[in-house]
Amino acid sequence: MFGARWIRENGLHLSFFIALVATIGSLYFSEVMHFLPCKLCWYQRILMYPLVLLLGIAAVRREHKIALYVLPMSIWGLCISVYHVLLQSGVFHESATGCGPVPCDVDYLNLFGFITIPMLAGTAFLLITIFQWLIYRAAKSY
Repeated sequence: MFGARWIRENGLHLSFFIALVATIGSLYFSEVMHFLPCKLCWYQRILMYPLVLLLGIAAVRREHKIALYVLPMSIWGLCISVYHVLLQSGVFHESATGCGPVPCDVDYLNLFGFITIPMLAGTAFLLITIFQWLIYRAAKSY
């Protein structure tokens, strides 16, 4: 089911959909729920929002080489999300200067005891990274 052909045909659309849902979700949390984003949340947004545009255009044009541009952004976003999750879980502690007006260890959302906003962002970045890596490999073998 998830062969190279399937990935070439559907991977860009799935990556675009994931980035779109993540973007709409972050806007919902800040604009509707009035959760103030911390500095790390802003960094994750800076890396996620352009992915909607890049992946949307690439999906329409079937540009599989976009993976070369998307992978660095999604990997950086994943790294920031992992650090943010570890910060919220207490593995790391904020520096004395803090994370800005909103502390980065604030936990606005905690579903089932482990699903937080940075966890959701990290999941989106991870899925996009996986799909883009598979697209890169499939396009390379084509």
